[in-house]
Amino acid sequence: MASTSASEFGINNIPYGIASSSTRTKPQCVTRIADDVIFLAELAAKGNFGETGVDLASIFLEPVLNSFAALPKAVQSKVRTTIQSAYEKKALGDSTENIQAVKLHLPLNVGDFTDFSASANHVQNAAEAILGTRSFPPAFHKYPPAYAGRCSSLFLSGTPVHRPYGQFIENYAAAEKNIIFGPSKGLDYELEIGAVIGKPLEAGTRLLTKDADQHMFGLLLVNDWSARDIQALEMKPLGPFNGKSFTTTLSPWIITLEALKAYETPAPPRMAPLAKFMDDPQAVNYNINLEVELVRGGVSSVICKVGFETMYWTFRHMLAHSTINGCPLRTGDLIAGGTVSGQRDEEHGCLLELTMNGRKPWKLSDGKELRYLEDGDVVRFTGMVGDKDSGIGFGECVGEVLPAKQF
Repeated sequence: MASTSASEFGINNIPYGIASSSTRTKPQCVTRIADDVIFLAELAAKGNFGETGVDLASIFLEPVLNSFAALPKAVQSKVRTTIQSAYEKKALGDSTENIQAVKLHLPLNVGDFTDFSASANHVQNAAEAILGTRSFPPAFHKYPPAYAGRCSSLFLSGTPVHRPYGQFIENYAAAEKNIIFGPSKGLDYELEIGAVIGKPLEAGTRLLTKDADQHMFGLLLVNDWSARDIQALEMKPLGPFNGKSFTTTLSPWIITLEALKAYETPAPPRMAPLAKFMDDPQAVNYNINLEVELVRGGVSSVICKVGFETMYWTFRHMLAHSTINGCPLRTGDLIAGGTVSGQRDEEHGCLLELTMNGRKPWKLSDGKELRYLEDGDVVRFTGMVGDKDSGIGFGECVGEVLPAKQF
C-alpha cells in the first residue's frame, strides 16, 4: 500500500502526535513537517516559544497530548506559528528525526468515546440495505443519533484487527431463525472522522452550537470496525455493543481547526426547524476528500471516494447535543461523526451500503466480488484537503483483518 506523502505535511499543516525513537525512548509530543518529526519539548526547553504562562517543556514531555489540547487557543496558535517560523529559519537544531526513524503512539488518553450518525446519506443508505426502503430515524432532523463506544478498544493505525466472535442469526431467510455463536461473517469498516475535545466543559454547563469550536482541539481519521451480523441481533432493542466494541482504529496525527480554517464550507441547509441551542447560522463542514483502499490478495482497489462536506450534522451540533442534558466534556474525549457517505455507489463509506448488506457484491480491480471483509484484507483510509501536492493531509488509518483467535 502507498504511504502518505511528505507533501501532505507541509508548513501549513502542523499536526500533533506522540512519538518515540531509539534515541528518544520515552513517548512525547511531536509535530511533523515533510518527513521531519519535531520533538517539541526540546524546542520549548531552549525558550523558542517565549512567555506563554505555562510550562510547555514539561507538557511536551508527557506521553499523551491531553495537557496541550486543554491549553487556551491563543497558546496553541503561538506554538503553531513559532514552529513554522523556526522551520523556515532552519532553527530547529537537533530536535528532529526522520519519520522512518520514529515510532508513533496513540496520541490521546480518551476518557469517553461517542459515535454519532451524522450523515443523511448514510442513514438512508443503511435503511435501504437493511429494510429495503430509504428512511430517516425518527428524530434525525432534530439532532444526530449516537451511541457510547468503548475506549478500551481504541487502537492506533496499523494495529491488526482480529475477526470478532459473537452471536447472530445464521440465516434470516430461513423459516426458523437460529441464533448461532462463532466468528462474525459480516465484518465491515466505517469511514469516519473524529473530533478531539480540548477545552473541557463542566457538568451542567451546556453548550450552544455556535460556541462549540472553542472546545475542539482537532480532527483525525477513525475506522469504526463493525460486525454487522452481531450488531443486527443486539440492536433489538438496544444499541451497538459487541458488534462495535472489539476494535476502533485511530490515525496518529491530530489536525487542528486552525490548519483547517481555510477549508471550511457551509453545512447543508437544515431540513426542519431546530431547538434554539442547536441553531447555528454559520454551521460549517470541511472540504476533506476521503478515500478507502482495500487490498485483497495483493491487489489494491479504491472502493470509496467521498467528501466530508456531505455530512448533514456538524461537529458543532454533535458537541451541543452531547451537553444539553448537563453531561460534561473532558479533554481527550473523542466525538466521531459516523460513516461518511454520499449518494453515489462509489461514495458509500461502508460495505453495508456498498454491497447492500452483502446482497449486491462490488467488483474489485481484479474482477473478484466483495461482499464483506475476508481474513487477510487490508483497509486503508486517507484524508486530504486542498491540492495533493500542497494541501493538508491526515495521514492514514489502516488495519489488516486477521482470523478470529481460537476460542
